[in-house]
Amino acid sequence: MRSFGLRLIKIFILTLVLSVVAAAADPVQLLPQRIGKFRYSAAIEPHEGQTVSGAVAAEEADYVGNDGTRMRVHIIRFPQDSKAYEKLSLDAAWVQTPLTTQYGTAGFAAADPYVAFFKGPHYVTLRGVKAADLSKLSAAAQELSATLDKGENDIPVLVKHLPNPDEAQKTAVFLHSFTNLDDLGLKNGVLTAIESAGNADAALASYGPSKVLIVEFNTPQLAKENDERIVARIRELWRLGQPAPTAYRRVGNYSVFVFDAPDEASAKQLIDQVKYEQVVSWLGVNPNILKQAEQHYVNTTLGVLVAVLKASGYALVACLGLGGLFGALLFTHRRNQQKEVAAYSDAGGMLRLNLDELTPETNPSRLLRERN
Repeated sequence: MRSFGLRLIKIFILTLVLSVVAAAADPVQLLPQRIGKFRYSAAIEPHEGQTVSGAVAAEEADYVGNDGTRMRVHIIRFPQDSKAYEKLSLDAAWVQTPLTTQYGTAGFAAADPYVAFFKGPHYVTLRGVKAADLSKLSAAAQELSATLDKGENDIPVLVKHLPNPDEAQKTAVFLHSFTNLDDLGLKNGVLTAIESAGNADAALASYGPSKVLIVEFNTPQLAKENDERIVARIRELWRLGQPAPTAYRRVGNYSVFVFDAPDEASAKQLIDQVKYEQVVSWLGVNPNILKQAEQHYVNTTLGVLVAVLKASGYALVACLGLGGLFGALLFTHRRNQQKEVAAYSDAGGMLRLNLDELTPETNPSRLLRERN
């Protein structure tokens, strides 16, 4: 009985391990079998040089509609929502098409027909291959968008801090954790003074002939060091008679540039509209330090409590499962023993004393004798 139970447990553990290994070995499938009236037709193998920098996973496939129309869908998953938005903003700037909220969190449509959008960490494009017009691609894009994780469900905050953000975000270009600003297409010597080390974001928007660039550094120290280099570089450009920004200012951790403005006054007005979330720093002792410590303690304690409860719940389920398994095995074993006893006894598994068969002839020494 014990060996049988051990074998059963080993089989269960082996099956669980094999299932986990098989799941890890399977490639990530990002696209569904159906998108609205279109069904999955064939996967498209990526071509050399087609991979996107920073992507976690990608998949491209052709879909066929009920009426024979065809479209090609390409989905890319990034580690952050901001990286997916970066890809969208660069593509929209390339085709010079404004962004809209009609698709995903934000997206655009072109007359190719072509639809692109981002939602959460995913960037998706749909292209008509055979008789798939823009209306069908739009419907398919909305169907696919509804199945994707919404993530933060918003565009990067830096874009919202541009002047007139509601209009600016339609054409703004965003870079996440950039190492250089080449993708923005700006030609100005001041940009060589920026050293981000991949620890800064940037947003560029146009306002008539003027262009506003905001570079957000993730630490005050990095912002201060870059500000000093930028100011020195601007003065050098003035001295050499080379093109320089119309206006520049450090706003918190932002470095704000205005290029090609008609005059310095209008450029400064644009900088004045840049929003920045101020961070309060106390010169002395923070009067809210006890309250913050208390809140931190409460949050930490709640997190630990939730983790313990989850672990206890999993352990309880596992114990109940194993207990039920061993109970079933024990019950089956005892039932089998009872059946074996019943097969050799007519007393229902109980001990029977056959007094009617015990006589002096059988074994006289076992009989009680009369007392004198």
